[in-house]
Amino acid sequence: MLLFDKPYGASSNQALQKCKWLLQAEKGGHTGVLDPLATGLLPLCFGDATKFAQRMLDADKRYTASLRLGSTTTTGDLEGEVLLTCQVQVGRHQVDAAIQHFMGEYDQVPPMYSALKHEGRPLYEYARAGITIPRAARRITIYAIDVLGFDGENLVLDVRCSKGTYIRTLSEDIGERLGCGAHLTGLRRTATAGFRLEDALSLPDFEAMELAQRDARLLPTDSLVADLPAVTLDAMETDKLTHGLSVRFPSGDGIIDSLRVYGDTGECKPSFLGLAALTDHVLYPRRLLSTVVHS
Repeated sequence: MLLFDKPYGASSNQALQKCKWLLQAEKGGHTGVLDPLATGLLPLCFGDATKFAQRMLDADKRYTASLRLGSTTTTGDLEGEVLLTCQVQVGRHQVDAAIQHFMGEYDQVPPMYSALKHEGRPLYEYARAGITIPRAARRITIYAIDVLGFDGENLVLDVRCSKGTYIRTLSEDIGERLGCGAHLTGLRRTATAGFRLEDALSLPDFEAMELAQRDARLLPTDSLVADLPAVTLDAMETDKLTHGLSVRFPSGDGIIDSLRVYGDTGECKPSFLGLAALTDHVLYPRRLLSTVVHS
């Protein structure tokens, strides 16, 4: 896995394809869409790591969001046409009160300018054609919002939220709550699933490296599942599990949906095999690396 700092203007897929080419990788996938307007942390998976990318899609996120109060746009960000303008007469105490309204669980209606599909087409295609599709509200969670800067018109927020949160919509909702409207002028993802933007590589830095240096910056596949409990198997148990068989595991009690499994594959230290489920002292293979699965 590569921790990549996606540049402004590039789609998540464009970023993936560029890094895939730079790594000469055959298989790759990203771990959650960042709009072209947005920058910041985009973990990219290559090879067998793509099998575990879904867990990253489900992870909580953190963003630095820049809002302009006093105007709304067709897209909810600075790329759209201005719809309404309003004089801003808002103080910091009003901002703090508006933010508090959105803390915790919050029913958010996804924006029309989004990649959500309706009858096989992304919503933004309908929006560009002037068609509005009804969207059901989704329950999301805002864990924290901190004000990083406010000059009376421009507001910068540090937002920690659950998956599926649209920061553009949150910005519009905050503006509506303040009575003056708002749109998003900048968005930077700073963290996801315990990974931090500070550890990510920018495209210019990644391009400047030799192939061996790029490979050396990849995190191991098991970093995607580092939060799960782990078990280690001996050579015989490893052979059984990698042949798709269950393994008796006396020290494991209860039911655990996902465990990291390491095994004896002849290397100097236990190798990551993939994920297994535990039920009443028995391990069942759940998702194993292709390189360790036997035919």
